[in-house]
Amino acid sequence: MNDILKSCTLCPRECKVNRYEHKGFCGETAKVRIARAELHMWEEPCISGTEGSGTVFFSGCCLKCCFCQNYEISAQSKGFELTEQELADTFLRLQSMGANNINLVNPTHFVPQIIKALDLCKDKLTIPVVYNSGGYERTETIREFSDCIDIWLPDLKYYDSSLSEKYSAAQNYFSMASKAIKEMIRISGGLAWDPENPGLLKKGVVIRHMVLPGAKEDSIRLLHWIKEELPPGQFLLSILSQYTPFYKSSQYPEIRRRITTYEYEKVL
Repeated sequence: MNDILKSCTLCPRECKVNRYEHKGFCGETAKVRIARAELHMWEEPCISGTEGSGTVFFSGCCLKCCFCQNYEISAQSKGFELTEQELADTFLRLQSMGANNINLVNPTHFVPQIIKALDLCKDKLTIPVVYNSGGYERTETIREFSDCIDIWLPDLKYYDSSLSEKYSAAQNYFSMASKAIKEMIRISGGLAWDPENPGLLKKGVVIRHMVLPGAKEDSIRLLHWIKEELPPGQFLLSILSQYTPFYKSSQYPEIRRRITTYEYEKVL
């Protein structure tokens, strides 16, 4: 799959940039870059557990969310380069620190390189691998990763294309994310829990949705879609309340605030 980087179509942008020579829409070349790799205690409890998730934050992003909390990494491309061997060593270092899993945060634009890194350490890596993304994915890319990923942790940000265009510059967000999440559920085959620690997920899909200020009706439409279109009992759902007006959200008066208790409770 590495040749795809010569005319990159890894994400729904399909910018077709030769990333061996130039930066793609994601802001990254073919050289893997990360901003941080440490134990992370603040994922969903079934991911972090008590030991923490071995989280690797990849630089760049295929979304342009105006409220991104990690904008220095995603939009401003903070980070440093690693070879695929160094990335594999990073995975093993996190495992040796007691991580419950390897948590790949925003990995879409580095899928071929991550596959190589995982292949380099597959004989030593014994913990699950988590694909933690904004949900804006091509099903073709998801399938390439199908043998490498145990837990899928996608966002499902918007139902309304006008909202996704306005806040994330992705008019086709829902059409792509909805197909990708269905594919993740099909690949995972359902939920599996750690027999030695029943609160820890070993395999499956956790869908995240963050309620936005003034957009509770969009959240409710998403929940109706989930109920009508996704197989019951085959995934988990996490409704997030921690929206904070970071980055460029000040340019949009309607989201220049935290959500209210009423908005969140209405969605619940």
